[in-house]
Amino acid sequence: MASFIRAYNAALLRRPLLVNCTTAMVLFGAGDIIAQQAVEKRGKDHDYARTARLTFYGGSLFGPGISVWYSFLNRLKFASPTKAVIYRVWLDQAVLTPFAVAFFFGAMSVLEGKGHEIAERVENAYVPTLLRNWCVFVPTQVINFSVVPPHLRFVVVSVVGLFWNTYLSVANARIDIVEKDDKQV
Repeated sequence: MASFIRAYNAALLRRPLLVNCTTAMVLFGAGDIIAQQAVEKRGKDHDYARTARLTFYGGSLFGPGISVWYSFLNRLKFASPTKAVIYRVWLDQAVLTPFAVAFFFGAMSVLEGKGHEIAERVENAYVPTLLRNWCVFVPTQVINFSVVPPHLRFVVVSVVGLFWNTYLSVANARIDIVEKDDKQV
């Protein structure tokens, strides 16, 4: 395990965008697998297209955007380490996160071929998801920005994100079920 961590760290320093995108791809896909198998108990009825959508989202949409975001946050200079933590957490959670939550549900609608449902899906899921995000990621980011070396911050968020991605997958699937039920009524 130690050799894997050393190799991962070396790759992260050499090719941060590629490694971050690959990490996001794997962990978004894993989050959906956990959601379908451990939470929803789907067994053999696993929705492989859903897993593929979330894997694609993680590696192609989330990974690059968040890599650029963290690079930006890491370049910002502040008068003190405390101010750096406070402002980075604030920027991350007050500027990026509200956009990222809406983007996730919008992207899932498009990837599911339901682009016409973006507004409804975002309206139904946005506030509860954003509030739950803050409960998870404000404390995570305080720790992340205060003690984690800059090149590993994406990794920390990604590991916590594995559980968050499980939640997002379940939340997105539940909204889809509610929308189907509403249309049948």
